[in-house]
Amino acid sequence: MTSSPICVHCCHCSECQRQTGSAFVLNAIIEFDRVEVNGDVVENTLPTPSGKGQVITRCVECGVVVFSSYLSRLGKLRYVRVGTLDNPSECPPDVQIFTSSKQSWVPLNPDIPVYEEFYKFEDVWPDASLARWHKLFGEKD
Repeated sequence: MTSSPICVHCCHCSECQRQTGSAFVLNAIIEFDRVEVNGDVVENTLPTPSGKGQVITRCVECGVVVFSSYLSRLGKLRYVRVGTLDNPSECPPDVQIFTSSKQSWVPLNPDIPVYEEFYKFEDVWPDASLARWHKLFGEKD
């Protein structure tokens, strides 16, 4: 990533659990053109519960998902898997989402906002992140 992300989600939805084989995923949401890819990748399009679809981008060598993009936001945003970064500790989660489907044994950090489902961006994101979003989409959320 060539800049800080707009926001980092710690997503506990059942789809993220299934896709990652883990209890949650950390996604750094960032503009498409602020992600540099070094090496070969392969894309797979997957259905999503919303019906909007998602493109999963994997490293050709190891098969690890590096980032994803929702088809409705393709060419605008990437959801970078924080664990693939050289320094994942630099991207702690800003918000914990879809906690209604989290695994019961996963504790939630009380210092990070928690939402049972999704949330309104303006409830969590700083003004600079909202400005970046509006520049991309010209919409409120």
